Amino acid sequence: MKHFINDRSTIVTEALDAAVLLSEGKLARLDGYPSIKVLVRADWDRSKVAVISGGGAGHEPAHAGFVGEGLLTAAICGEIFASPSVDAVLAGILAVTGKEGCLLIVKNYTGDRLNFGLAAERARALGLSVEMVIVADDIAIADALQPRGLAGTLFVHKVAGYLAQSGAPLDAVKAAAEGVARRVRSLGISFSTGTIPGQPTAVRLGPDEVELGLGIHGEPGAEKMAYRPIDELAATMAARLDAMVGATTAPLAMIINDLGGVPPIELAIAARALLAATKREVALVFGPERLMTSLDMKGLSVSVLPLDPDTERALLAPVGPRAWPPGRRPTKTAPLPLPEGVKATVYTPTTNAPRRRVVETVCTTLVGLQAELDALDAKVGDGDTGSTFATAARAILADVDALPLDHAASLSAAIAARLSTVMGGSSGILLSIGVAAMGACLSRQLTIEPASWPVALRRGIHGIQEYGGASEGDRTMLDALLPAVRALEAGQGLSGAAVAARRGAEATGAMKSARAGRSSYVPEHALAGVPDPGAMAFAAIFEALARS
Repeated sequence: MKHFINDRSTIVTEALDAAVLLSEGKLARLDGYPSIKVLVRADWDRSKVAVISGGGAGHEPAHAGFVGEGLLTAAICGEIFASPSVDAVLAGILAVTGKEGCLLIVKNYTGDRLNFGLAAERARALGLSVEMVIVADDIAIADALQPRGLAGTLFVHKVAGYLAQSGAPLDAVKAAAEGVARRVRSLGISFSTGTIPGQPTAVRLGPDEVELGLGIHGEPGAEKMAYRPIDELAATMAARLDAMVGATTAPLAMIINDLGGVPPIELAIAARALLAATKREVALVFGPERLMTSLDMKGLSVSVLPLDPDTERALLAPVGPRAWPPGRRPTKTAPLPLPEGVKATVYTPTTNAPRRRVVETVCTTLVGLQAELDALDAKVGDGDTGSTFATAARAILADVDALPLDHAASLSAAIAARLSTVMGGSSGILLSIGVAAMGACLSRQLTIEPASWPVALRRGIHGIQEYGGASEGDRTMLDALLPAVRALEAGQGLSGAAVAARRGAEATGAMKSARAGRSSYVPEHALAGVPDPGAMAFAAIFEALARS
């Protein structure tokens, strides 16, 4: 596994140096590298209660990313997934604590409790007022004697930081932090463990398994579950969180936390699913963002906190650190109507059994090819040809009863309009152009005979060439389409067209360069032996039509 690092031993110190470098003078680190890794507010004057947290690295932006006005005064950092030393914690306490005292916010892990606890005792022996709050928000294991601290800790940071910034005394800051720590509940789910630089990745999940209730250090979850759509996984998580929140009817604040490796589009879908699955009112959402990660773990956690007016005010107060996301109120907004210029033409549905069979054959063939075409495209493109074709095919299948099947020109126009709406990428618009050109050609003919379809197909291909700029031999779908239409024009029927299309598609695997399409961006050595996925799709379509 490759990582953007210099040396495993300097990962944390170099990351903290970057945080200081980019803080515009707002952050500083204590001397004492590498054993003491403490980030503090550079503008801190010790006139108010200091709020300190920390733990092992690997959870970025927690904890160093939350040092700043209105949040943490200092972050004590250990090595990756390792608690900081007692001396490091004590150094942080001594650096920022004045007569108003400090509050330590500690996630419930043995190493953190012991090291922060001993440092607190040593600081008290030196005459400082130091209090500590333990956060144990994980609900994964029912009746656990020592629940883990997860991303719900961030709610505790925010409330404590707000009160400290407001000038509240230490006992009030501690009481509010303890109240949040008692009420917050969190649950995580993941498809993988994180990868520690310099160590092999632990693989304990099969391809169709997910882990519910795992820890932020990659600890095993409470249970393994079958992989299911996110709506179903979200319903499971929401139900368990709801059961643990208790009888309160208060609205909830929710943190949706990316554990490090979830692409933004998947995270957005998960957020939608979680909000839909939660039965209680969700008044505030923080995220979805990477807030308390586990390196590159592909997973997420959800934290919920019943709100009261004081807590809501504290959570919404602005802060200095950019890593803290603003709270947002979920709002349902009705879609705006489409402008008249892009509204689809409404066609009168008609029936025609042979044409319906053709439409269904083409679409089911493309749906069945999704994985195969995606795998081919991953070698020469962005890996989405199969998904793009299948998405369009599913949409047309869903609308087949509404199509004007008995009128060839209208049928082509209706399918072209559907393709331009649901099929993305250049292939989508090119196919829409081609099918629209077929429809225009057919509409000019007074009598629709079987022999007119090759004429219309030739006109559609001409439209694709005219606007797409590709020709036969350029490693595109045209390398299957043009041989097929020539076979049809020669009277060889669908069987001859299927043979010609397959021969043309397979020939693209031997073409060393491309002047158009996805392959034109790929070096010659990467194209060797890989046929064009678009051409392969049309070869399969003609073969399916010939069989049917």
